[in-house]
Amino acid sequence: MAARRISSRLSRSFGSVSSSSGLFCKGRFPSAGRVGKYSTAAAIEEPITPSVKVNYTQLLINGNFVDSASGKTFPTLDPRTGDVIAHISEGDAEDINRAVSAARKAFDEGPWPKMTAYERSRILLRFADLIEKHNDEIAALETWDNGKPYEQAANIEIPMVTRLFRYYAGWADKIHGLTIPADGPYHVQTLHEPIGVAGQIIPWNFPLLMYAWKVGPALACGNSVVLKTAEQTPLSALYVTKLLHEAGLPPGVLNVISGFGPTAGAALASHMDVDKIAFTGSTQTGKVILELAAKSNLKPVTLELGGKSPFIVFDDADVDKAVELAHFALFFNQGQCCCAGSRTFVHERVYDEFVEKAKARAVKRVVGDPFRGGIEQGPQIDSEQFNKILKYIRAGVDGGASLEAGGERFGDKGFYIEPTVFSNVKDDMLIAKDEIFGPVQSILKFKDLDEVIRRANNSRYGLAAGVFTNNLDIANHVTRALRAGSVWINCFDVFDAAIPFGGYKMSGIGREKGIYSLNNYLQVKAVVTPLTNPAWL
Repeated sequence: MAARRISSRLSRSFGSVSSSSGLFCKGRFPSAGRVGKYSTAAAIEEPITPSVKVNYTQLLINGNFVDSASGKTFPTLDPRTGDVIAHISEGDAEDINRAVSAARKAFDEGPWPKMTAYERSRILLRFADLIEKHNDEIAALETWDNGKPYEQAANIEIPMVTRLFRYYAGWADKIHGLTIPADGPYHVQTLHEPIGVAGQIIPWNFPLLMYAWKVGPALACGNSVVLKTAEQTPLSALYVTKLLHEAGLPPGVLNVISGFGPTAGAALASHMDVDKIAFTGSTQTGKVILELAAKSNLKPVTLELGGKSPFIVFDDADVDKAVELAHFALFFNQGQCCCAGSRTFVHERVYDEFVEKAKARAVKRVVGDPFRGGIEQGPQIDSEQFNKILKYIRAGVDGGASLEAGGERFGDKGFYIEPTVFSNVKDDMLIAKDEIFGPVQSILKFKDLDEVIRRANNSRYGLAAGVFTNNLDIANHVTRALRAGSVWINCFDVFDAAIPFGGYKMSGIGREKGIYSLNNYLQVKAVVTPLTNPAWL
C-alpha cells in the first residue's frame, strides 16, 4: 500500500503522514483523536495498549533463545508511562563468551563464509521479505520500547530496514578484488576476505536502523556477528533476528545479547577472539570502546558518535521554509538524533522573523501517545535522558538565553518534554556546546559568511550540517568549508542505503552505509605468483 512506499529520504516526509494512511485502520490501534498542542492529554488519556505480543525476551546464542548464564533479568520500560513491558535476560561476560564461541565456530567451521555469495544474498533477500511482511508488528515493538511515533516507525523506519537489507543482499556477490600489474613476471591479485567475528554495539534511538546499518554489511561480507543491543530497547532486534533464522541463516552466524555497557559491552569490546568492533553511541563511550579494543587484541574499530550539527540559514532564505526545515532538523525523533541540527545559525537580517516563526511552530507541535494518529513527538527514552534534558534547559535559562517556548515537562506521566526553543544563544553556553539529545532548539545570530563558517566549525563534533540558501556560490563554498561528514543543502536528514554516513573529529571513525561500509568488514590480501615465460605482463 502507499504507506509502505519508502522514500530514499526522511526530510519532512514524517509531517505528511496521517492516520488515514491505513496504518490505524486495521484494528491494531484505535483511531483516537489527536492530542492537542501543549495539552495535558498525555496525562489524562489512557495509553493505547499495543496488540503485538512480546514473545522473545531471552538471549539468542547459536540459533537458540536461552537464559543468561546468571539467570538475571532486567526490565525494559514503556517510556509513555515508565511501566515495565517485559523482563529481559541480562547478558554479561560469560554470555558474551558463549556467543563469541558460537560465532567463531560458525565462521571457522560453519557454512556462512564458505557459502556462495549468491546464496548469502538470497537469505538476506528472504529476510527483507519477512521484515516487510511483519512491518506493523515490528513497528509496534519499536514504538512501545522506544517511544517514537508509530507512523514514523511503520511508514519510514521499518521500510528503510527492509531496503537496507535488500541493498546489502545486492552487494554480497559483487565483492571482489583486483588483478594488479607489477614490475616483473608476477601475477598479482587482491582478495577481499571477511574479517571474522564482528562485535557490534547499537544504540537506543534508532534500534532497528542501526541494526541494519551494522548487521547488513557484516553478513554480506561473510562474517559472523555478536550484537549487543541497548538495554533500553532490546525487543525489536530479538524479534527480527528470529525472522533472519527463519530466512535460512545458519546457527551461530548472528548472536544477540541484551545487557549493559559496563558488563556485556565491555566484555565484547575487549574480547580476544573478536576480530572487529563497531559501535554507535556517545563520544564518551566511544573512547572507552577504542581503549578496550586497543588493550586487548588491537582489533579494528569503527565508531559513529555524537554531534552538535549546525543548521545555517542565510538572509536570502524563504523564512517559512527555513523555519519548517530547521524545526524538522532538530525535533525529529524527539531530538534524539546524533546528527540533529541543534545549533540553528540565522543571519541577523532575518533573525527576529525566524525566531518568532520558530516559536510558533514549536508551540503547534503535536505531542502525545506515539500510538495515536497525527502525533509528531512522543516521550524521551527514559528518566535519565528526561532529567538530563531538563537540566540543560535550566542551564540555558540560567546562562542568559531567552526561553521562547516550552521548557517544561509535558503532562504528569511518562517522559514527555515540551518542544523548547531558545533565542539569544551564545557559542559558549552549554546548550550551544553539549549534545543535549532532546527537543531543545538553540537559535544563534550571525553577520557574515566567514564568521558563521568559523563558528560552525568551532565544535569538537563534526557529524553533519545543514545549509539553507538560494545562492549556489554560497552553498558550494560552505559545503567545502564545513568540517562534517554529511552536509545537506536545503534539506536535512536525507538518508539512503547507498549514501555513506559518519563523522569528522570526535564524531567518529569510519563510515556506515553504502559501499564504504563494506570496508569495515573486509581484509585485503595481496597474492603474488611468479610467472614462467609469460606471453604478456
